[in-house]
Amino acid sequence: MDDGVEHVRVAVIGSGFGGLGAAVRLRREGITDFVVLERAQAVGGTWRDNSYPGCACDVPSHLYSFSFAPNPDWPRAFSGQQHIRAYLERATDTFGLRPHLRFGAEVRQARWDAGARRWHLSTAAGELTADVVVSATGPLSDPKIPEIPGIEDFPGRVFHSSRWDHDYDLRGKRVAMVGTGASAIQIVPSIQPVVEQLTVIQRTPPWVMPRVDRPIGAAERWLHAVVPATAKARRGLLWLIREFQVGAFVKRPKLMEAAERIARAHLNRSVKDPQLRARLTPDYTIGCKRILLSNTYYPALVQPNTEVVASALTQVRGSTVVTADGTRREVDAIIFGTGFHVTDMPIGDRVIGADGRTLSEHWKDGMAALRGCTVDGFPNLLFIIGPNTGLGNSSMILMIESSLNYVADYLRTLARTGAAALDARPDAVATWNREVQSRAARTVWNTGGCQSWYLDANGRNTTAWPGTTAEFRRATRRIELSEYDLIPPPGEDEGAEHAAAATGAAS
Repeated sequence: MDDGVEHVRVAVIGSGFGGLGAAVRLRREGITDFVVLERAQAVGGTWRDNSYPGCACDVPSHLYSFSFAPNPDWPRAFSGQQHIRAYLERATDTFGLRPHLRFGAEVRQARWDAGARRWHLSTAAGELTADVVVSATGPLSDPKIPEIPGIEDFPGRVFHSSRWDHDYDLRGKRVAMVGTGASAIQIVPSIQPVVEQLTVIQRTPPWVMPRVDRPIGAAERWLHAVVPATAKARRGLLWLIREFQVGAFVKRPKLMEAAERIARAHLNRSVKDPQLRARLTPDYTIGCKRILLSNTYYPALVQPNTEVVASALTQVRGSTVVTADGTRREVDAIIFGTGFHVTDMPIGDRVIGADGRTLSEHWKDGMAALRGCTVDGFPNLLFIIGPNTGLGNSSMILMIESSLNYVADYLRTLARTGAAALDARPDAVATWNREVQSRAARTVWNTGGCQSWYLDANGRNTTAWPGTTAEFRRATRRIELSEYDLIPPPGEDEGAEHAAAATGAAS
């Protein structure tokens, strides 16, 4: 046992949508003995970290919010970063979560203590133990910066989009924007008017659709506030439209042709130069990589001070960036919009399971979790936004809330059975993962002819959920005890374990 070390029933890691949602759900389940461990000094997760110019969500506001905390005051159909972050701050206060928050408490190690049947956590703010750990660190939390020879000797400024250097004035500077993903297409039109020269280094062009955004007027906001059913109906319609779209993504990629025609027309209208248009035209099926939404990206690329280099950055020589095709450009700043560690979850190196191996070692052949939430050999560890819970066309908040249903029933199952812990059975994890991978094999993410962040180094889709959000909600509604081994409290023998299993099965 850990004498003198603080003990809690549940430790939640992260305070973005997943972590705050878990905290609200714990309180609603009557559990108040929990902490939320946050490495930064404020809540918000990716919406705290990503404060780059133009940062906004590409999911409609009324769908990108908690179902239990509707916001009638969203100012736009698609909200900006500052409004989403403010929403999370308000939710923290509304649901009384401040007393549970521990800022500056980055988890350095989480180790399962088989003897004590609990997790031992070492954090930047001290040690503690917990019966259950809920990891809500999210896939978009640790930036991925490629190793570029010579970058360490670059005399200018270098930073990632999610670690924006607000002290550096880009006005009048020569800037290299590396990457053309979701962040880059928002940054480019935001900085293009003020920089002297903008070099967009594009390895693979994205498919870009028009962004159907607009302000939400005062009358509309008043109606949602006075008649909440109208906001609920709006959310339901937005959800239903995206559920219908899933069929094209996961079952019949050929149906993506209609969307491709819209995207191609958007490109043709915006870019008249045939050579530039050719560089910006993808050679893979739309949807294979994340579909981006923007009305301002293409117009920024055709400006006289913008250049698109359709080649990967390979080295930096002094203040000169060099791409694979030999292009050289002298720049004052390099901004990386190169994404995040998604398929190699960084926290995996810090979590040690029952057999003494880290989660990264356990996942050396690819991430896999039972119903996206639990992993064999790691008792009482649950994930929010775990493997194969990502979406290509809808709101992650829907998936988060489904996982929270699973967490709630997991805790109820522990209380009902008297077990100290549940450990996912390896055969259950394998069966679930085989089904997920079988379904993923026919999706546009696997068959569309691109290399995206949905796929790991082995070409397996360990990120996206190959189904509807409704299917995932049904799959995570409750614990299936047959998929778990029950671990008795310390000191109890095997007979107690079997009795607990029988009790659970009978209930």
